[in-house]
Amino acid sequence: MAACLAVMALAVFVNVVLRYGFGSGIAAAEELSRLLFVWMVFIGAATAYPAGEHMAFTGLVGLLARRPAAFRLATVLIRLLVLAACALLAWGAWQQVLVGLDSRSVVLGYPAALLPLPALLCALAIGVMALVELVRRTPLDLGHAADME
Repeated sequence: MAACLAVMALAVFVNVVLRYGFGSGIAAAEELSRLLFVWMVFIGAATAYPAGEHMAFTGLVGLLARRPAAFRLATVLIRLLVLAACALLAWGAWQQVLVGLDSRSVVLGYPAALLPLPALLCALAIGVMALVELVRRTPLDLGHAADME
């Protein structure tokens, strides 16, 4: 993620200086920045999941924490919903990867499949992590309750 951010920042900075200082820019800078931003976002999403850093609505589930059976059921339901969302994201991203295999980006000429590929990989990674948590019966982390207002 740091490498993506560094290259993006450098490319955009150089492009801005060239455009405003010299009246011309690097056409590839925008395309490269867009590609790296997409990869950075999905890498960040996949690394945030095991740390429990995704947005969480713990108000209702927190009330169920006093009832162990209801809390376990809510945990299973939430993990199944995460798996379903990952399956939908992976299916859609796979369809876009297939479409992108036959086309190239305009400026850099990389396969257009590289743009939706991180969504597919992220969905697979989060899906595997959620499945492992489901099988191991890992309880939900309600540590976000302190962040609620």
